[in-house]
Amino acid sequence: QLVESGGGLVQPGGSLRLSCAARGFTFSRFSMNYYRQAPGKERELVATVTSAGGRTNYADSVKGRFTISRDNAKNTVDLQMNSLKPEDTARYYCNAVNSYFDYWGQGTQVTVSS
Repeated sequence: QLVESGGGLVQPGGSLRLSCAARGFTFSRFSMNYYRQAPGKERELVATVTSAGGRTNYADSVKGRFTISRDNAKNTVDLQMNSLKPEDTARYYCNAVNSYFDYWGQGTQVTVSS
């Protein structure tokens, strides 16, 4: 199970921190991703962190603004979002994946608006 939190309404230029708590599986054996989906658009991969946390990758649209991090002792993965833009408005989803399993959270809404 994956449970996201931390979404909300923020003004352009502001910051939010999303958190995803994992339960019921061996968290450290999964790569973790954050995706987002805006109304009328396809789901987009935003950020990835490998199982041990050694490597991260970001969509070009968020590079330099978003940071993904994980804590394998706490079974959590966070997405720090800075310098938010209206085009970052979307529902953000946490995803855990390995060769055998693919888990999704229910998502949390992020709205960037003045």
